[in-house]
Amino acid sequence: MMGDDAAGPLLYQRMISQPIAGWGALDGGSAPENHAHTVRALKPRRLLLVDASDMGLAPGEIRIIDKDLIADMFFMSTHNMPLNFLIEQLEEDIGEIIFVGIQPDIVSFGFPVSEKVKSAVDFLYDLIRENNLSAIEKLEAAEE
Repeated sequence: MMGDDAAGPLLYQRMISQPIAGWGALDGGSAPENHAHTVRALKPRRLLLVDASDMGLAPGEIRIIDKDLIADMFFMSTHNMPLNFLIEQLEEDIGEIIFVGIQPDIVSFGFPVSEKVKSAVDFLYDLIRENNLSAIEKLEAAEE
């Protein structure tokens, strides 16, 4: 219902309809911190968080975002708390946490997900399936 803000839920739906061996999926919604206890109970070795993130890039661009950059930079967020707080909480129990941002085009009530963000979600799904997350560029502060 909020256009490209559905990037994470769209990937979740794909992961549920076409599971990838060794991966599970959880839709954190607008308050992912409310699901921290569920994630801890699952005891994953690696956690991949995916969200629409206004990084000042072209729509559909994907970047791995360091938790310190989340705190230092302004990111469009429809969440109740900054995601770096959630990451810091979960780091106590999870060995590797990767936050992937997908640059939205339109985040507005009643708009559909753009084709560029749909393509980015498909591309990310393929990288997960191929165990190739290292192919995603890291967001650099200079990209602001």
